[in-house]
Amino acid sequence: MKKIIALCKRYREIIVYLIVGVTTTIVSWVAYAVSKLVLNVEDPVQMWAAVIIRWTVGLIYAYFTNRAFVFQSKNPNMLKEAASFTSSRLLTLGLELVIMNVLPFAFGVNDWIATFVSAVVVTVTNYVLSKFVVFKKKKEEQ
Repeated sequence: MKKIIALCKRYREIIVYLIVGVTTTIVSWVAYAVSKLVLNVEDPVQMWAAVIIRWTVGLIYAYFTNRAFVFQSKNPNMLKEAASFTSSRLLTLGLELVIMNVLPFAFGVNDWIATFVSAVVVTVTNYVLSKFVVFKKKKEEQ
């Protein structure tokens, strides 16, 4: 049991990031499902709109949960930090939009499968950007 606790402490950040990532994905996918009630995702422009809605809802949820639980940021300049977080997520939004257009429209992949593939690629990219760019701890914080 002590080994399990030691491993959990050692990998706390990654474990919590994965938990937050799963909950962010759920929140985002619920937003996507609601979007599909009013948008026709068979149309590329409306697919983009649904993805942007999903992304925006996920962004807001992800910033606050990553700040509080994953990286435990104490940065007093939340506006600058949120802007940096948003910028990094805009980069991965571009990646997501490419995936969500290439897989369904070029390869005929079901939009939910494309959404899953996109989530995996984007989650890994977001962790790297968050850890090493957005929530990078200063020397005195380490």
